Formats: sequence, structure tokens, C-alpha cells
Amino acid sequence: MAQERTLVSFDWAIKNLLRSKADYVILEGFLTTLLGRAIKIKSLTDSESNKKSAKDRINRVDILAEENDGSLVIIELQFTNELDYFQRMLFGSSKAIVDHIEKGMNYSKVRKVYSINIVYFDLGSGKDYIYHGTTTFKGLHCKDELKLTEKQQAEFAKLDVKDIYPEYYLLRVNWFKNLVKSKLDEWMYFLKNSSVKSKFKAPGLNEAYEKLEYHRLSPKARRAYDNYVDRLRSDSSTAYTAKLEGKAEGRAEGKAEGQEQVLELMAKGYTLAQIKEALKK
Repeated sequence: MAQERTLVSFDWAIKNLLRSKADYVILEGFLTTLLGRAIKIKSLTDSESNKKSAKDRINRVDILAEENDGSLVIIELQFTNELDYFQRMLFGSSKAIVDHIEKGMNYSKVRKVYSINIVYFDLGSGKDYIYHGTTTFKGLHCKDELKLTEKQQAEFAKLDVKDIYPEYYLLRVNWFKNLVKSKLDEWMYFLKNSSVKSKFKAPGLNEAYEKLEYHRLSPKARRAYDNYVDRLRSDSSTAYTAKLEGKAEGRAEGKAEGQEQVLELMAKGYTLAQIKEALKK
């Protein structure tokens, strides 16, 4: 059996450990595997939500990476359920575009954005654990796909319309069944289990295997990581408790409403059989 090491979670690592250029290789490996092309990161910054304070929003990690070609990559990790998370994805990519174009610039200078979303809750309805979304234009009558002209391709250095618009990747970690069949599955295994097997060959995982082992952290870093994990557990417990309380409150309200309906029907002279039939509707 291949040796396996328990590592710190990817979200904590990219926020606290992988900040120097020497460590970009791990994040570059992940992006290269996911996007299917070689990625080189020029810079890596936190978004505004990553506040290093007592009120740090620890239920998500937002990272903005800039590639050497100027493309922007947003990485978001979300642990707690958000019903409007699809809208959050749209907002994040839109804000990245607006924040990286200066006043007076031509629209041709709009940056390409890749939105990478790693979620640990059941978002949407689907069977797969990885989804990819692009923007294309289809003819209503001819059913053809609208293409760039040769002049536009040369001007924008893009082959297709979809290469201009944001692309979205959605990784539903909880849906991954730990069946490793590809290099991308190796990364999914790490994202779900915070562990890497020595036989994994995906770009970046060998460096993660060596760099992110829990026992290699300094005592100070281990304490920080332990506190982070404890906060995540507390957040999860709070959300779970609120969900249960909401269900209980809903049941109580439903029961009270049912009792009021019965009393109203009885006051109107309805028979028991008529009341039962009315409550079915």
C-alpha cells in the first residue's frame, strides 16, 4: 500500500503557507491540472474578505492569482451552505474585471477571468463532482455558434468568443467518492481528505506532499492551524444547530396552524369527515 501523509487543508495552506514565489509551484500544479494547460503565476493576493483579525471570515478563502499572460484566477473555498452561491460566483468574476480595468481603457483590455469554486456542501442539483461553465452564443434560427472574425482573433489573441468571457469551475468535493482515476482526481482526493498518497503524480502534489505535512509545521503554525480547524468545526456546529432549530420551529408553527384550522372548521359546523377532507387540500 502506498504511503500516505496527512497534510494541512488546502484552504489554510494557500492563505498561510504558500505566499512566496518559491511555493507557487503547488498552486500552479493544481491550476495546471484543472485548466489543462501550463499555468505560471505572476502574483498572488488575498481578496478584501481575508482579514487577519479576530473577525476573520474563516468559512471561505478567496485568493486572486494573476498569470503571466494577464489572466486572472479567482479561487474560492466555501464550507457552509449558501443558497445564492451561484450569484456570488458571478459577482466575484464581475468585480475582478471591474477592479482590473482603468478609466479610459478600451473594452479590449478586459481581463480573462477563471473562477475556481471549491465547495464542501451540496450546491445545485447534479450527479457530477466537477462542472465547467463557459459563455457561447447560439443562433435561434440557424442553430450555429457565433464566432470571432479573423481580425478579432488577431486583435484579441483569442480563438473563440468563450475565451473572452469568464469561465467557471465548480468542484463539489463532497460528491467525490475517493475513486482516483486521473490526475485531477488525485487533487480532488487531497481537497477532500487533506492527505496525499506517495504514488500520486499530479503536478504540485509532490511538493504538497513534502511541504504541507502537519508535523513539519512549526509549533506556532500548528497552533494556528489547530485553532483554524476548531473554528471551522464551531461554525459547522452552529449552522447545523440553526438548521435543526429552524426545522423544529417550522414543525411547531405547522402544528399550531393545523389546530387553528380544525377549530375554525368545527365552529362552522363541519363534520369530522369533512374536516379531514378539507385538511388534505
